Amino acid sequence: MTYCVALKLNAGMVFASDSRTNAGIDQIACFKKMRSFVNPGDRSIVILSSGNLSVTQNAINQLEQKGRHPEQRNVWNAESMFEVAQLLGEALRDVRQRDGLFLAQNNIDASASFIVGGQIQREDMRLFMVYAEGNFIEAGDETPYFQIGETKYGKPIIDRVIKADTPLCDAIKCLLVSFDSTMRSNLSVGLPIDLACYNRASLRLDLQQHITSDDPYFSQISHRWSDGLKGVFASLPNPEWLIESGLSDASRPAQEP
Repeated sequence: MTYCVALKLNAGMVFASDSRTNAGIDQIACFKKMRSFVNPGDRSIVILSSGNLSVTQNAINQLEQKGRHPEQRNVWNAESMFEVAQLLGEALRDVRQRDGLFLAQNNIDASASFIVGGQIQREDMRLFMVYAEGNFIEAGDETPYFQIGETKYGKPIIDRVIKADTPLCDAIKCLLVSFDSTMRSNLSVGLPIDLACYNRASLRLDLQQHITSDDPYFSQISHRWSDGLKGVFASLPNPEWLIESGLSDASRPAQEP
């Protein structure tokens, strides 16, 4: 399993992915799930992947190989992010059609999905989620983010914090909390985290960070968020109907008869 998130905000875009893969409890490894295609001044594109590792790697390799042939439509000469999403969907569909039957014969799940976002010159930023079948949807102002992989544990904090006008700094902190929450609840998601940030119209990646287990800031965020939650919980008032029932004192130890 994995966890990947991408945000499209007024100020720019933020991408994050974990690095853990597992094929059983005794086969855990780290593989990078973020790939960028950047030509400064022309385009800045980031792809996050989730699902069967061989399928996602093969699909990305197809994009890279096509990029070496300028006479073909490819990620380097596509005129829009919509075209890039099409190319990625076609590559994913091709790999699954080629390998899916053989994987299924051995009870191996061939499903995979991607998030692809960025900006190409003469076009605004765009963000897409590509499904296993190769089709895709685009993020809008009402829901300016996509998640793939193990999404449920990290979603509540994103829903509460992230809006289109959220500053990039706050968005980065929110994503790190989202990853911390996910890793606490699901062992199949783990460090390192790859983080990339893009300022609107810069047409380059403005920040790339590889966050490992000894990163002091991530440790600080994790501990302070945990302590903060406990503190807020302890400060919540009891409802009147609970007080009237006498159950508000139930936390006190019972007296021995």
